[in-house]
Amino acid sequence: MDVQRVAVVLADRVSPFELGVACEVFGTDRSADGIEGWEFGVCSPRGSEVDTWSGFGLSGLSGLDFAASADLLIVPTCEPRTVAPPEPVLDVLRDAHERGAWVAGFCAGVFSLGYAGLLDGRRCTVHWVYEQDFRRLFPKARVDPQALYADDDGVSTSAGTVAAVDLCLHLVRRLRGVAAATTLARRMVAAPHRAGGQAQFVEAPLPATAAPDDAVVAEALEWVERRLDRPFTVAELARRSGLGERTFLRRFSAATGTTPHRWLTERRLDRAQALLEEGGLSVEDIATACGYASAAALRHQFTRLRATTPSAYRAAFQGS
Repeated sequence: MDVQRVAVVLADRVSPFELGVACEVFGTDRSADGIEGWEFGVCSPRGSEVDTWSGFGLSGLSGLDFAASADLLIVPTCEPRTVAPPEPVLDVLRDAHERGAWVAGFCAGVFSLGYAGLLDGRRCTVHWVYEQDFRRLFPKARVDPQALYADDDGVSTSAGTVAAVDLCLHLVRRLRGVAAATTLARRMVAAPHRAGGQAQFVEAPLPATAAPDDAVVAEALEWVERRLDRPFTVAELARRSGLGERTFLRRFSAATGTTPHRWLTERRLDRAQALLEEGGLSVEDIATACGYASAAALRHQFTRLRATTPSAYRAAFQGS
């Protein structure tokens, strides 16, 4: 998908944070960092002023005609979620999907996609607080209540406000590649990659010894990142961190929301994607550089978790 124009579509009572995420990722000039930008606009019906949750209004908005020709439409949370947004908003979302544009909903903005009929039969996610209301209103949607974000054939959803950052970086990764997404994450001081299947941490308080910024775990992650071409075991990482295996696993899970094996698999595949995008190495050499025993092992994991083959990914990325 060649996305050149990105539109944020608002109804009323918008979340400033989620709107800000879209503006930060797609509406800020990153050319100095080597990231090609997008034509960007924030839209409402007739360009009318929109209120925010925080008591201030937004004016100077574009009309929905801008969104009608956009390649990616983003809907942040707009209240009230239990009432459908205005019909012009639903129409522009439906039309966008029908003409092949991408559509994304952040947090309760996912409800707008449901009212537009875009989630029937599709895998999606929603903030755990809203799950029961969402299932009642959209029983045909295939809800994954644990996921941070979901991407089903151009229709993307995120679970909460911060998960909107994860979804945006996922979209940038698909549109501009791993290197661009990593550079952008570094500028935003955000995690470069949290897999969409990561749990939302519903009612899961962290142990007192394991904050998300756990320095011991952070050091272990940095150490592994520099050595992705070699194998690792939990016992080795725990020993190097000065912890027992069970303690290391508990702190790793609390800090990252996933297991060492899943985290390492995602990082190896991210590295493989970046090398495929550069185009200089063979798949066999990339497999070795990413710690796989063979090209066949890389192909298996890549196909399973990226839904395409390394060669097809390279061809599609270079073609775009």
